Amino acid sequence: MADTANRIPTVIADDVHVIYKVYGTGTRKGGATAALSRIISRKPAPGVREVHAVKGVSFTAYKGEAIGLIGSNGSGKSTLLKAIAGLQPVARGRVYSQGQPSLLGVNAALMNDLTGERNVVLGGLAMGMTKQQIHERYQDIVDFSGINEKGDFISLPMRTYSSGMGARLRFSIAAAKDHDVLMIDEALATGDAAFQRRSQDRIEELRESAGTVFLVSHGIGTVRETCDRAIWLESGVLRMDGPADEVCDAYEAFSRTG
Repeated sequence: MADTANRIPTVIADDVHVIYKVYGTGTRKGGATAALSRIISRKPAPGVREVHAVKGVSFTAYKGEAIGLIGSNGSGKSTLLKAIAGLQPVARGRVYSQGQPSLLGVNAALMNDLTGERNVVLGGLAMGMTKQQIHERYQDIVDFSGINEKGDFISLPMRTYSSGMGARLRFSIAAAKDHDVLMIDEALATGDAAFQRRSQDRIEELRESAGTVFLVSHGIGTVRETCDRAIWLESGVLRMDGPADEVCDAYEAFSRTG
């Protein structure tokens, strides 16, 4: 971890709770009159349940850190990242951040009917890059993604890509820009060993250029290799926060016995 005497906060999560609603098949029962009655009485619709996905999570992330988020499926990792990025409302607590955190997931929105080339341009513009910057970094983005290694796929519509190719291109576009806070949701799991190594090297560069990187991954080995700190969530609760090796060891022990 960075020298504690010179650490600069980039993200502060203060007692963050995220609650969302899940709608069942019976939500239309009773028609409009019954729905209006429920709104007036503030009663939930039939078949609607609330899920308390993140429960009172607090931590501070610092400039230059790479932080792995680990935990079982449904533990709240991706939901927490969405809350930090401002994409998921917080029911209680607050999130403070330096700049605008950028969330990159394997489902990050690009346009399937457009070519990879057009998506590189649009993705770069969406991140705030100028046309000149995109032009200068275009070939590096394509080379980094590796999608042209077996043909001229960059000129084809993205709907023709495999899920792995699309995810690699998304990561490559996002990684072309320096970020105050970059959050990566499982993107490194989609590539071969060479792409994963390029991704890890790029994360190191982002950290050295004053960024903070969050990485959600089910691959504990990836967190160990890429991150210096890990946060373990279980059922929405922060179980452990500390050096990556220590937290990963504890999580693996829990997984074996739990």
